[in-house]
Amino acid sequence: MRIVVTRPRGQERELVERLEALGHEVEPCPLVAVEPLGDGPVEVGGYDWVIVTSVNGARELRRRMSGVPAQVAAIGHATAAAFGRADLVPRVSTQEGLLAELPRPAGRVLFAGAEGARRLLADELGADFVPLYRTLELRPEQAPAGELVVLASPSAARAFARTGARIPAVSIGPETTSAARVASLEVVGEAATHDLDGLVAAVAAAAAAAAR
Repeated sequence: MRIVVTRPRGQERELVERLEALGHEVEPCPLVAVEPLGDGPVEVGGYDWVIVTSVNGARELRRRMSGVPAQVAAIGHATAAAFGRADLVPRVSTQEGLLAELPRPAGRVLFAGAEGARRLLADELGADFVPLYRTLELRPEQAPAGELVVLASPSAARAFARTGARIPAVSIGPETTSAARVASLEVVGEAATHDLDGLVAAVAAAAAAAAR
């Protein structure tokens, strides 16, 4: 099966390799790019919890942070690995899942993420929010061609919809699925765990279903 992978350039390799290992032909088509929002220090030492909800946010915070965070909550294991550690990784890799497992009272909280990120955690916890990067939605010169497309973010779903291609999609999680359906895309699979392992398993399941 020919599968279109839409992850940012430079962040697609592991997914491509794992799908190729399953026997698929993979077509990289980066539809989003990450743009850092500065280089100044981000002081983390005065917070009881620092929360990161994406690999890109974790990497940017690690690059820019000053001080040592008391406790770190990461939305998933890949995000925790990108930061270097985490004291809390929720069983469900969503803001709702993280919010449900964060001890209360949480104290003073810093939420480091993307410009325009969902405000659920910040609003519910009264957290300080620092935007560390923005996601740019790209438009390829030609619409991607394949039998299945992998969408790993709402931004990728919106960008893919604008290409005009109508390929069944596998989504990394509920927010991406929602964005895809709002954009009138057909979602044929959603990762049970919102990480690389879950995404690969969902692609395998969708490919097997299509072959029947």
